This record gives sequence, structure tokens and C-alpha cells, in this order.
Amino acid sequence: MSKIITDELIKEKLIYRGWQEIDEADQDWQRKMVLEYYDVELTDTFNDCEYYIYSESTRDGYEVFIATDSIGSVCIPEDVYYYEHDLHDELIDAIKNELSPIYVDDENADFVDYAIEELYEHLYDEKYQEAESELEDEGYKYEE
Repeated sequence: MSKIITDELIKEKLIYRGWQEIDEADQDWQRKMVLEYYDVELTDTFNDCEYYIYSESTRDGYEVFIATDSIGSVCIPEDVYYYEHDLHDELIDAIKNELSPIYVDDENADFVDYAIEELYEHLYDEKYQEAESELEDEGYKYEE
């Protein structure tokens, strides 16, 4: 009798390692797994961070968003965003680059959730492929 690779078998390996399926992992679990994997901390304390994401008001009352690693010299064309939803890519890059801690003035903002979800999905897919390869190394094969 041969060893057959099944989706359930791969998922069992992932669950054993703490990786819940994407649609079953709540936002808190996804955040925990992503931040642990990249060894990154999100904080609402402004001091001594490696990256900052926050909002500011312009002189004429508009809200803009800043995403920078250099709090002392914000570059307007590179670090200032008009829309908050544009920040999720910046947060993803900061997390992937393991900049920590990362200051986020609103840790519950939608862009934070979107960034965490996107990173979790990426990591889950990566871990899925790793588990699949391990099973193949152990002599498992897909049913023909």
C-alpha cells in the first residue's frame, strides 16, 4: 500500500505547526503568526522605532499619512500618502524587512488588517508547499 498525499494530510501537518487554514484563522491569530514569523512588533509607542506609520493634518485641515523609517527627515514625495489604504503595501514591506518595532498610530486600522491578511495568506501558501515537499521526501506520492 502506497502513501498518498492528500489535502487533509498536508493541512494536518500545518495545524500541528500552528498554521490554521486561511478562512479559519481569525485576525488575531493571523497577526500573532505573521509577527512571530518575521520577529516584528507593532506598537503605539512613538519612541525608538525602526518604522513609523501615522497620520498628520496639513495646515489647511486635510489628513495625510506618513510611512517612513526616518522620522527626522520625512520626504514628502516618498513618505506622504493621501489615502490610508495605500499604506498596507508599506506596512507589508516594513514587516518583511523585519523593521521592529513598527509604530502604527492605529493598530486596528483597515490597512493593518489587510497587510496582515495578505502576509498570512502568503506564509500559509509557503508553509503548505513546504509540508507537501516534506511528505514527498517521506515517500508519499499523489494518487495517479
